[in-house]
Amino acid sequence: MSNEEKHIRTRITIALRDNISADIVSFDIPNMDKENIALIFNNNDKAEIPNVRLHSECLTGDVFGSQRCDCNSQLNKAIDNFSEEGGIILYLRQEGRGIGLYNKLDAYKLQIEQNINTYEANCKLGFADDIRDYSNASKMLKALNIEKINLMTNNPDKVNQLQNNSIDVIKQTPTSIMVTPDNENYLKAKKIKGHNICLGKGGFGK
Repeated sequence: MSNEEKHIRTRITIALRDNISADIVSFDIPNMDKENIALIFNNNDKAEIPNVRLHSECLTGDVFGSQRCDCNSQLNKAIDNFSEEGGIILYLRQEGRGIGLYNKLDAYKLQIEQNINTYEANCKLGFADDIRDYSNASKMLKALNIEKINLMTNNPDKVNQLQNNSIDVIKQTPTSIMVTPDNENYLKAKKIKGHNICLGKGGFGK
């Protein structure tokens, strides 16, 4: 029995928006306490070096289209790109940089009331800047028999954590972002924290 056969729970094809389809995969992986999933476009898990994006859950952005972050635009950009080129989105259930939905809403409140950024708000609530852990992403990739990837990200921490968990990041491709009046300060804070973001003119960044 292959590693994939041991740790894949369910794999089904689902229709997404704009006539896009993808395989959605759930996992039976020991010590993975979250219901993380993979979205696989054009069977890209069979590619020699697949395109991959790690996307942390953001209910306010992904579902409700919050303008306070760039999560919705990054997720949809990944879907658009991967539907054409093939790719894998690992959707990781770690809301609010790992602090959870209710704490994230508390952090939002602090940001508005005290005019501070998301990192400062998390610290005021007693959390580190960013407590996301990408070891589950590494386990999911290994369950799919993938050890080398091209990673779509602006976040060097994702690259470092994956490589520390024996996933070889061959290439890093920046994620385009949409700058709005509501998320500009958030993006500036991410840039200060080391994200590879260029806040360009015309509302777009990389």
